[in-house]
Amino acid sequence: MLIAASLAAVVTTARAEAADPFAWLEDIHSPRALAWVAQQNAHTAARLEGDKRYALFHRRALALLTASDRIAQPSFQGEAISNFWQDGAHVKGLWRRASRAAYDAGKPDWETLIDLDALSRAENKNWIFKGANCLPPEDRLCLVRLSNGGGDAVELREFDTAKKAFVPGGFHFAVGKQSVAWLDPDTLLVARDFGPGTLSASGYPLVVKQVKRGQGVDEAKAVFRGQPSDVSAGAEVLRGPMGEVQLVLLRRGLSAFETRYFVLEKDGSARPLDLPLKTRFHGWLDRRMIILLEEPWPAKGMAAGDLVGFEPTTGATELIFHPGPTQTVNDAAVTQHHLLVELLDNVNGQVEVFRRGQGGWRGQRLAFPPGQALAIEAADHGSDHAYVTSESFLEPTTLWAVDTAAAEMRPVARLPGRFDASKDVTEQHFAVSRDGTRIPYWLVRPRAMTADGTTPTLMFGYGGFLISETPTYNPILGKLWLERGGAYVLANIRGGGEFGPAWHEAARREHRQRAFDDFAAVARDVFARKVSSPRRFGIYGRSNGGVLTSVSMTQHPELFHAVVIESPLIDMLRYTHLSAGASWIGEYGDPDVPADRAFIARYSAYQNVKVGIAYPEPYITTNTEDDRVHPGHARKFAAKLEALGHPVLYYENTFGGHANDADPELNARRWARHYVYLAQKLMDR
Repeated sequence: MLIAASLAAVVTTARAEAADPFAWLEDIHSPRALAWVAQQNAHTAARLEGDKRYALFHRRALALLTASDRIAQPSFQGEAISNFWQDGAHVKGLWRRASRAAYDAGKPDWETLIDLDALSRAENKNWIFKGANCLPPEDRLCLVRLSNGGGDAVELREFDTAKKAFVPGGFHFAVGKQSVAWLDPDTLLVARDFGPGTLSASGYPLVVKQVKRGQGVDEAKAVFRGQPSDVSAGAEVLRGPMGEVQLVLLRRGLSAFETRYFVLEKDGSARPLDLPLKTRFHGWLDRRMIILLEEPWPAKGMAAGDLVGFEPTTGATELIFHPGPTQTVNDAAVTQHHLLVELLDNVNGQVEVFRRGQGGWRGQRLAFPPGQALAIEAADHGSDHAYVTSESFLEPTTLWAVDTAAAEMRPVARLPGRFDASKDVTEQHFAVSRDGTRIPYWLVRPRAMTADGTTPTLMFGYGGFLISETPTYNPILGKLWLERGGAYVLANIRGGGEFGPAWHEAARREHRQRAFDDFAAVARDVFARKVSSPRRFGIYGRSNGGVLTSVSMTQHPELFHAVVIESPLIDMLRYTHLSAGASWIGEYGDPDVPADRAFIARYSAYQNVKVGIAYPEPYITTNTEDDRVHPGHARKFAAKLEALGHPVLYYENTFGGHANDADPELNARRWARHYVYLAQKLMDR
């Protein structure tokens, strides 16, 4: 039997390699694949880390990532403010908290809850903090999420924030992609791997169980099950201002954008809610679900992009906000009595506070400085307080404490200037794509730039998943690129959320080519303005942006001289079979369906790279422990380019996960390599 099984495995491997000669690189930890990675890393390190600029870039990046005067990003935790902090002395980080009064006064009295460096040493693990789920309203008991290496799969452990210790014999769930919700101090709703048939094709949970303290998961009662075709299933406990349970919301994730919602009734049944499938839940206020429609709701006379209040008992709906033609709701969060809404208008930030009264919902615009990107950082369901950040490409981030009851805000922290921005200017322009659509983009350039096409320019794009890209103050970009005379472009291409659901739908599935056309149109518009030219022009994208940059490189090699492709999807005919790929069928289509495969195959970079074309030499990088976007995408593309005689640089970090946030030192090296490569390609002669 063993011999037969071994022969079958050999035959299967041989067939896979006949169809795809680089399929062996999908075996993440195989000795053969790791040897290839080591060889590639050594070559790329010699080229990039051997550059005399590398040590300087690394030193500057590390100083910025570990600076003591960074803004400590806040989270509400009971009556306190919690924060996760990494610096040179605490590489893996501290989970800590301070009183609200001290935090808002700019003098936080931090006390450490968990020292991740000490915990990792004690347990001989590479623990990466992935947040905590705490029991309202005190938030004393928390389920801490720990990743060994930085992947999305986590171990869950119960932690007592009053005793600042893990609870002996407390709730503990082994590593996996999982979610939990507290019902009460002794009861959880848990979605995780409970054995065969309980995970989706994407590797996410399909079963929710009610787990009592001291009870094994095998003994626990299943309260909800998704369908095998679903992406995921989960539960959320919705509470009143005092922490009382008001509703248990269950959900089936049918795709990346479609969700069926249910209410868990007292008799244990799941009552479906009559909501459109493309609905995004943003909070629970006054016994109403705050939902953002991503498709029209004709029965209620509501449009895609509308922000709506939905009462799940009666089915009553209330329109909160209808965006204008250049507006979109980018985010929303609830406080005890109010709704905080982050808007974009022509990709410019605004924030409004909405109150519900007898006449319906009324919004009041907060008086933030104009021309800033705004983001809701945290909102407290137990009070009327929230935090919002404002920033721009050239103006450092400011953190504002917001009183939603008074519709007032005041600054509580400001990031010092990290680079000399006085020599630069920011402009917003519009390019015209192939089908005539106007595509906005931001340009940050030297104020004294000569319009002769010689300015080294880096362009970033994403264009997917309804995600909006807005101006941000990026100290590393500023110090290592802008301050050295480079220009920067942020392209707001279709597929994102900058103009609401229609902007996303315009480049989804069979319309994906529009995103690539938009990106190329922005590049050409930059050239037409004589800011830059192909010899001095580079692009950068990561994750879904890796689809964008790899396709752009293969479709328009004449437009770019540098291409950074990070943590990418590239083999789009195999993506559904790699890591969490099947969860994104709603975005890209299903390559196992012939009609979908036809339009995906037309652009998939892995299948479309050819011999005899002068491609720009790309820098491709990923992470071995990335369990969201499989490292095989990056590996195979690099190997195929090399085999076809094209120059390529490849580097793979050994840990850090998809987020690349595991270690400031690792991150500093990552950014140093990026900017050495860009300097070599775009700034050197």
